[in-house]
Amino acid sequence: MNARWSPFNVASVTLGLAFLYLPIVILIIFSFNESRLVTVWAGFSTKWYVSLFSNRGLIDAAWVTLRVALISASIATVLGTLAAITLTRYTRFRGRVLFSGMVFAPLVMPEVITGLSLLLLFVAIGLDRGFLTVTLAHITFSMCFVAVVVQSRLLTFDRSLEEAAMDLGAPPVKTFFQVTLPVILPAIISGWMLAFTLSLDDLVIASFTSGPGATTLPMKIYSQVRLGVTPEINAACTILIAVVALGVIAASLVNKRREIQRLRDEQMAQRGA
Repeated sequence: MNARWSPFNVASVTLGLAFLYLPIVILIIFSFNESRLVTVWAGFSTKWYVSLFSNRGLIDAAWVTLRVALISASIATVLGTLAAITLTRYTRFRGRVLFSGMVFAPLVMPEVITGLSLLLLFVAIGLDRGFLTVTLAHITFSMCFVAVVVQSRLLTFDRSLEEAAMDLGAPPVKTFFQVTLPVILPAIISGWMLAFTLSLDDLVIASFTSGPGATTLPMKIYSQVRLGVTPEINAACTILIAVVALGVIAASLVNKRREIQRLRDEQMAQRGA
């Protein structure tokens, strides 16, 4: 047997994957349980999914979560990309260290501190907690993740492509949209997916910054779990897992297709040269 696949390595990988994914598999299986008792299997049924879609509280919370995730991920992607470009292309300007620290601070800041700080800020400026405050909070903590992903791509970007475009007469803005953006687009899409997933999953920060009419799905699930796990919660979690998984798969396929197209274009350009 190959040394990389020794019995110890296989057992370690198996136990690690089981520890990570076995609870998720069990949750998905019991979402199709006939019994109301989530720990007793009584046969296959989809009635809890039907019951879920008649649960107005969970549906409203899911709709709020989806809107917050879409808006916050889109804005965070734009701001994170701009921050990554600034930190990569403009290496010397006054306040760069402070700017970099402020951009990446949410990466190492505990969520409780971030949520409490944002709560005090919103109270100080007189902003009522609700949909807007939750969205602003999610933009704040997810922007840094986008900046990290895009910055890592920009650091390996071949600047000679931009220089060649500008030598041919393209202005900087046109060079960015026609040369730079297509190359870093897979990183931007990955950053958007990461921000979207983090927003869907957030509980702590949303608990500090939400208000009436802005209860997110994780908050709703957590409040109901404290009274006992119900089959509807299992069904809601299964749908959430499916949405995230499909999003990740779609992003991976798009990135792979774009990378193949980019390599194909580079080969054609080299042949033409």
